[in-house]
Amino acid sequence: MKRTTSQPENPFAGLVPSQTIAIIPEFTLSSGHTLHNVPVAYRTWGTLNETGDNVMIICHALSGSADVEDWWGPLMGPGRAFDPTKFFIICCNVLGSPYGTASPVTLNPETNENYGPEFPLTTIRDDVRLHKLILDDLGVKSVAVCIGGSMGGMQVLEWSFFGPEYIKTIVPIATSAKHSAWCISWGEAQRQSIYSDPMYLDGYYSPDTPPSIGLSAARMAALLTYRSRNSFESRFGRKVMEHPTYSKSREPNTPAEEHHQIHNDGHRNSRGILSRSSSVDSNSSKGLAAIAESAVKTTTDSATSEGEQTTASISPANGTVTPLSSTSATSVNAIPVVINKNKGQKKPQVFSAQNYLRYQGDKF
Repeated sequence: MKRTTSQPENPFAGLVPSQTIAIIPEFTLSSGHTLHNVPVAYRTWGTLNETGDNVMIICHALSGSADVEDWWGPLMGPGRAFDPTKFFIICCNVLGSPYGTASPVTLNPETNENYGPEFPLTTIRDDVRLHKLILDDLGVKSVAVCIGGSMGGMQVLEWSFFGPEYIKTIVPIATSAKHSAWCISWGEAQRQSIYSDPMYLDGYYSPDTPPSIGLSAARMAALLTYRSRNSFESRFGRKVMEHPTYSKSREPNTPAEEHHQIHNDGHRNSRGILSRSSSVDSNSSKGLAAIAESAVKTTTDSATSEGEQTTASISPANGTVTPLSSTSATSVNAIPVVINKNKGQKKPQVFSAQNYLRYQGDKF
């Protein structure tokens, strides 16, 4: 079995330090489709003993890689749960993952181009059968313990089908043998989030322009499934965070613009338009007048005794809002509006639960 440490066509493989990529000449999936020259990325810690039975298999979750130290680092080390002085520890990357094993971002040897959305469907059983070939090649005779969480736990359950003579102990964590209707539905909602991003292009997108907005929304939805309702309540409750700034646009000049900014708070794909005046026909005085009327009404309704008001104008030519001093002359082509400059007005709250999801979404 040939081995390498690099995968030039896949920049994500280089994110995992010290991993090995084995090349399996041929592998037939559960679907009946046969892959050729199949890369399988894996990492090991410790030394295999002479009897080949001091093995610990660690199975990663959906978005993980073979780098256990990256996601379960505190458990790795002498005297800890994952002790490389006692066990020969191995973690193999699953099919479809971008971190080295055959996936949409690896080369299809038949076309010499990346598989992209033409990569075939795979199963948990395919992953385990593929990884078993790696263990056989390394000289593993039996496995002392097999551990994994979430999708990794599903692999653990699949490993158990090799029987107690080969797999001595299993530790499946936060997992199940099959998806429930609830999980299937959450997964579909996440898929549709990605599809809705115009950059998805049916999966034929460039790595330089991925569907980041759709991925962000999908990840936020996924994070809701990783914790229970009680967990969210105990961790976040109704705690309020300092208002993060997502908009790169200028400060609002009218109440209408301020309200627009509030409604679009957290909108990562915002065009930065602060009011309807930026999108109506620039020659439509009627449209601008309606905006101005709305702004005046909103300001009048929301003004307080502590608030300060000033006069401004909106130009029909370009929708520009210009504050006017009491001595300046108002253009005949300008529409007067009232701006509330009350700096003491309460800002909208951003709850810590919202901030948590936005932070996770920003990883894309």
